[in-house]
Amino acid sequence: MKLIFEHSRPGRRGYTLPPSDVPEKKPEDYIPAGCLRRDELELPEVGELDIVRHYTNVSARNVGVDTVFYPLGSCTMKYNPKINEVAAALPHFTRLHPYQPEGASQGILEVMYNLQEYFKEISGMDAVSLQPAAGAHGELAALLVMKAFLDENRGRRTKVLIPDSAHGTNPASSIYAGFETVQIKSNDRGLVDLEDLKKHTDETTAVLMLTNPNTLGLFEDQVQEIARILHDEGALLYVDGANLNAIMGITRPADFGADALHFNLHKTYATPHGGGGPGSGPIGVVKDLADYLPAPVVVKEGGKLRLNYDIPKSIGRVRSFYGNVGVMVKAYAYLRMLGREGVPKVSQHAVLNANYLAARLKKHFWLPYDRICMHECVFSGNRQKKHGVKTLDIAKRLLDLGFHPPTIYFPLIVSEAIMTEPTENESKETLDAFADAMIQIAREAEESPDVVTSAPQNMPVKRLDEAKAVKEPCLRWNPE
Repeated sequence: MKLIFEHSRPGRRGYTLPPSDVPEKKPEDYIPAGCLRRDELELPEVGELDIVRHYTNVSARNVGVDTVFYPLGSCTMKYNPKINEVAAALPHFTRLHPYQPEGASQGILEVMYNLQEYFKEISGMDAVSLQPAAGAHGELAALLVMKAFLDENRGRRTKVLIPDSAHGTNPASSIYAGFETVQIKSNDRGLVDLEDLKKHTDETTAVLMLTNPNTLGLFEDQVQEIARILHDEGALLYVDGANLNAIMGITRPADFGADALHFNLHKTYATPHGGGGPGSGPIGVVKDLADYLPAPVVVKEGGKLRLNYDIPKSIGRVRSFYGNVGVMVKAYAYLRMLGREGVPKVSQHAVLNANYLAARLKKHFWLPYDRICMHECVFSGNRQKKHGVKTLDIAKRLLDLGFHPPTIYFPLIVSEAIMTEPTENESKETLDAFADAMIQIAREAEESPDVVTSAPQNMPVKRLDEAKAVKEPCLRWNPE
């Protein structure tokens, strides 16, 4: 496929403008000479039709959840119902201004208030803040809330405990919040090793950041004992809500001992994921931590809704205004569409789909933790590696067969990891087609490994030198 520059022909234009009706001024009249461009700007010269066809063709080559099965484990890349986008685009929302008086903003305040209440019900938490703008941002906000509470009530604590199967953002958020991090080992069941947890839990421990279900797709069935170990030492339990789509409506984090968690609206609640945002990562906390939440929060008084800034112990704002409100509207529309009965069905279908894939593929790929999983399952490519085929090769071959690859090489505790999350959206026919493709690759790895190691063959570009691309990125078009 050609670059847009290769369509360029001198003198072609994709637009015409009427003569200017204001006096013309030269750039040097306004801009210092040292800041002016010396050479002509190298833009392609193409007609409108060339532009439209070129970028339409480029867009058709994009791989996304609206075009193919997108089983990225841990990231929950699921289809988002378009009705949510319609709701968020309503002029009643898009024409609002953040400085608009509260009396003229009762509609959006009701959406935000109800969303807070829904999240309280789903999580069992006593209070919710909608401000954080993404999952990792929610982690950081929750850590700052817990730190403020601990500093005031239980003295300075310095350590955050993080399981070795945790999301990579957990240690990053902890360091940014001013804590040291200590890794906790997994046991042979893929769960937190309680003896290792006990060994590292003491009066210096602030928080354990637990993803439940964890990144192996397994439910931490010892979670109540984990909470007891922490609480006996005055520490807190934080639940990373990235995998909430496996348990929402089935069990509530507060009920199994969590003190705080974040919600990923761009994972569990069907708002767009990827591309740099916007996301949203509201946090929920138990009663003891509520006084430290970011301000403002939406409250209802005498039938009216208002923004409450009077939270004396608040950690302060973590986001301009009130958070990514457009994303909240989409999540609200999604939850209203599901209703009370639909929320647990999401979790049930996500778990069913993951276990179906695990059952179909475990004869062909090693399944290190061969037991009932939750919303995702983690295979290993170690069998295929014996034939010279790495997990990266398997991922590239899947592109040839029309599927986006699963997450690979994560979690780190599984060698040659293939982390697969089918989500609740996909049909049995789609899952069977993906399983058939994976089984084909497993057969090719044994019989004709060159087919796999040379993939992809059907994509716009072949195998790239990814290490070189990271170290020496090419950011400019060079016609030579």
